[in-house]
Amino acid sequence: MERLQKVIAHAGVASRRKAEQLIVDGRVKVNGKIVKELGVKVTPSDKVEVDGIPVEGEEPVYFLLYKPRGVLSSVADDKGRKVVTDYFEHVKQRIYPVGRLDYDTSGLLLLTNDGEFANLLMHPRNEIEKVYVAKVKGIPSKESLNHLQRGVRLEDGKTAPARVKVLSSDKQKQTAIIELTIHEGRNRQVRRMFEAVGHQVQKLKRERYGFLQLNGLSAGGARELTAHEVKQFRALAKKSTGK
Repeated sequence: MERLQKVIAHAGVASRRKAEQLIVDGRVKVNGKIVKELGVKVTPSDKVEVDGIPVEGEEPVYFLLYKPRGVLSSVADDKGRKVVTDYFEHVKQRIYPVGRLDYDTSGLLLLTNDGEFANLLMHPRNEIEKVYVAKVKGIPSKESLNHLQRGVRLEDGKTAPARVKVLSSDKQKQTAIIELTIHEGRNRQVRRMFEAVGHQVQKLKRERYGFLQLNGLSAGGARELTAHEVKQFRALAKKSTGK
């Protein structure tokens, strides 16, 4: 179920804020009845009308983006910085990122207009793996790597166990390339995990999300997910929850 104002906005009738005003003004009907409450949620089978004109739901779309560094995981920015939706100006649907990657982090990001699908992927209980490759300052000890694997204590709680692999290290420059696999999605989690064991992240990239990889894409490149890939993600989430 989606909030009524969100459905109206996604259909391209008006912005989210304007849609809220339309509801308050009594110009919106759901299944023939005027609705003035902003908390109302509707399903795809409900008939929504604005000023007597039926609101047609958008066709769901799903995209994979290789987000470059220096781009916001947002649909707009009041400071005029580049955002991920700038790469989809040809897409008529109102898409938004599934979760986020930090401004200085590059890599695989999904975008969609399907709220149910986005929630399915982001919910921690579904434990969808995300693989990051980090260049860190210093060479982590075996003890530090084990600490990352067991979970580290952050200000918002202990992280779940992770998988850690050292890809390379440079004793002269005192840097290391580490692959970290997690299934949580806390704010700046990977950077904070490395900081917790004494290693600052100098560069970070998300290489994989679930079974998806960046194969064949350059920074700023994107492609649409296939119907089979969307089904795979839904099956992956259901399998993890046992439903």
